[in-house]
Amino acid sequence: MTAPGLPMAVPSRDLPTRVRIHEVGARDGLQNEKATVPTEVKAEFIRRLADAGLTTIEATSFVHPEWVPQLADAEQLFPLVSDLTVALPVLVPNERGLNRALALGARRVAVFASATESFAKANLNRTVDEALAMFEPVVSRAKSEDVHVRGYLSMCFGDPWEGAVPIPQVVKVCKALLDMGCDELSLGDTIGVATPGHVVALLAALDEAGVPLSALGVHFHDTYGQALANTLAALQQGVTTVDASAGGLGGCPYAKSATGNLATEDLVWMLRGLGIDTGIDLGRLVATSTWMATQLGRPSPSRTVRALSHEDTEEH
Repeated sequence: MTAPGLPMAVPSRDLPTRVRIHEVGARDGLQNEKATVPTEVKAEFIRRLADAGLTTIEATSFVHPEWVPQLADAEQLFPLVSDLTVALPVLVPNERGLNRALALGARRVAVFASATESFAKANLNRTVDEALAMFEPVVSRAKSEDVHVRGYLSMCFGDPWEGAVPIPQVVKVCKALLDMGCDELSLGDTIGVATPGHVVALLAALDEAGVPLSALGVHFHDTYGQALANTLAALQQGVTTVDASAGGLGGCPYAKSATGNLATEDLVWMLRGLGIDTGIDLGRLVATSTWMATQLGRPSPSRTVRALSHEDTEEH
């Protein structure tokens, strides 16, 4: 049983005082589910996440239903949550997806690029340069509508087909996304192979190339148990935006070795212990992930969810 006042907050001078968590469970998490989650359950999930204090909740993806059938209900879902006062970014793969999102009033969108040719081919059936060319009019149109644009960059730390990914290669694609107008970038460790030294080296290279840390977020998968260590390394370099998924949901349908995302609850527990503010009510978040796990018919992989929900069971 966890005693009151734990984890004890012990701030560190080399860390930010506040971190924004970019919640991806409702999109990146649910898109990897074998079963399709009902639209009403997705909407309730997003509402509960907002109620727990999350201010950025990725809602859905406006891709072709054949690509990601689990998110084929984007047009039905978005109006059910658009009244929320939180940021609700959505993924758009092309101009058609952007038009669908704008028609429903979306004000934050994301495009998803790759640092490697193999994954660009598997995910978008294009080369890296062809994918960037496809995104350019999407980003340009979004910016003309005063819409915030996030650029996802997959395979920043390793690729299941190509192996190690040269840091200059990642920097080049990051610069291209920023140059075309992306407001922020999310550096993805899609198959979870990053280690802290690699994270520090990539961030240093991006800084040297003139990419501001304020424009960067990190997106770690916990395949090898490194997600929290990698996050801490990024925070020590000055990154203040971290992607995470409630309950540890998610992976990547195009990379079979990609297991779950960093669990939001595990991240919040660590940040709380470091004295870093997130604005999130951990109890409500755990309750939300426990509820969602029930909807999915399996326990949450999050260590913190398991520990705190077990505590609740013991108390009752």
